[in-house]
Amino acid sequence: MGKGPNESDDQPEDMDGQQESPGLEQELEELLAQAAVDLDSLPLEDQVSTLKTSLESAQQEAATNLDAAQRAQAEMVNFRRRTDEDRIANAKYANSRLIVNVLPVLEELELAITHTEANSGGEGSVNDSLLEGIKLIQRKLTGVLESEGVAAIEAVGLMFNPLEHEALGTEETGDVEPGYVTQILRPGFRLHDRVIRPAQVMVATAPKDS
Repeated sequence: MGKGPNESDDQPEDMDGQQESPGLEQELEELLAQAAVDLDSLPLEDQVSTLKTSLESAQQEAATNLDAAQRAQAEMVNFRRRTDEDRIANAKYANSRLIVNVLPVLEELELAITHTEANSGGEGSVNDSLLEGIKLIQRKLTGVLESEGVAAIEAVGLMFNPLEHEALGTEETGDVEPGYVTQILRPGFRLHDRVIRPAQVMVATAPKDS
């Protein structure tokens, strides 16, 4: 049979699946318009109130951001200060281990000087020449250590200080008050304001018979 004049093979079976609802876009625009406040449509008093609220909110947000920025800047300044202090301290005490290892050499030189002086064969002897050489080395080494900030810790006649002194024993005496250092058994040294080796000392105690 032939097809009617209104019938066609190219006619889509479902037009609703290919076309959007004509009112959907308009509905979305109305919802967006309802969500936004039209300032011009408000009375003047309400406009002022709305603007004032917005201004206060903006000022509060700006103040919060400024406070956060100032805090971050202060933390950065403190971080840089601590970093500089650590760098200076590390440089200041960087050679402390080397100095501690050099100190026994200085003590050996001083012992050599004492031994040579005790066994000197007289003026102009070989021992005298050797002694002068040892003293010269000792003075130069002492000068190098002092230039690096090394200083001997004072002890004799001072009150025992556990931060600077190491007590190896006690000594009964009535000439020195109890608790005071009577003699140094091994000298101690300080690098700048830090003790790198405490002085080994004897500490006075009161005589038992007193």
